[in-house]
Amino acid sequence: MNVIWRNYICCLRLGKVPHRCHSGSHPVAPLGSRILTDPAKVFEHNMWDHMQWSKEEEEAARKKVEENSAVQVIPEEQDKYESEASKYWDVFYKIHKNKFFKNRNWLLREFPEILPVDLKTKENAGELSWDHVKTNAANCCSKMIEEKDRFKKSSGLSDGQSKAGSDFSNLDSKKLGKGPLKTELFPGSRATFRILEVGCGAGNSVFPILNTLQNTPESFLYCCDFASGAVELVKSHSSYRATQCSAFVHDVCNDGLPYPFPDGILDVILLVFVLSSIHPGRALFI
Repeated sequence: MNVIWRNYICCLRLGKVPHRCHSGSHPVAPLGSRILTDPAKVFEHNMWDHMQWSKEEEEAARKKVEENSAVQVIPEEQDKYESEASKYWDVFYKIHKNKFFKNRNWLLREFPEILPVDLKTKENAGELSWDHVKTNAANCCSKMIEEKDRFKKSSGLSDGQSKAGSDFSNLDSKKLGKGPLKTELFPGSRATFRILEVGCGAGNSVFPILNTLQNTPESFLYCCDFASGAVELVKSHSSYRATQCSAFVHDVCNDGLPYPFPDGILDVILLVFVLSSIHPGRALFI
């Protein structure tokens, strides 16, 4: 199931491709306007636009590439590292845990279109007033209680049964298969806005996004990695919420593997520093 391509096509057909900064939250300096004129301010932004290398810098880079290419991995080991890549990534995460990469707190500032259209975010996550937080919390609780009562009445379930039926975190993706799913059988089925992060690692993008979405229960985040150790780190994190996030092991290069959700339901798909880790011959899902 080529979920990446199918969801992209679905977005095109439905006119759901987001416009830049459609959430109403704009970057401090929009992309394309960041011109470095003072070298002392080089760390003021994550990136600069229209940078030109000097001849000296270009030559130094060329030499570094040549040095790196001078010693190559023998073909036999290339095959081993490719076929057993998930095992080596598991070793990496076993050693470094979630301490190697920093959380990408800049992600939503630079790309606010990741968020739902009606989610009004601010540049700094603690700027929301306490009154605003209390109002949102009260509204969310009210909606959740009404939804729970409506579900119980329609299904005739007791409190214990409805609680057990709402726990999607342990679902086997193989049981879900590729075909159409009943809406109550997959995580995030009640959400109206869904994000998938491919190659989530230890959650350095997951948790900045989850922290922002905590007051929008109608949003849901899926995240996957082909290293089971990375997924376990995400699921064991104190900020992980199975009610709003589903982390699962998945190799996106294997087109035959099922996903724990139906086709055509995603609004945003993220691949942060993923394609550079995939052999060009395997990146057939693009």
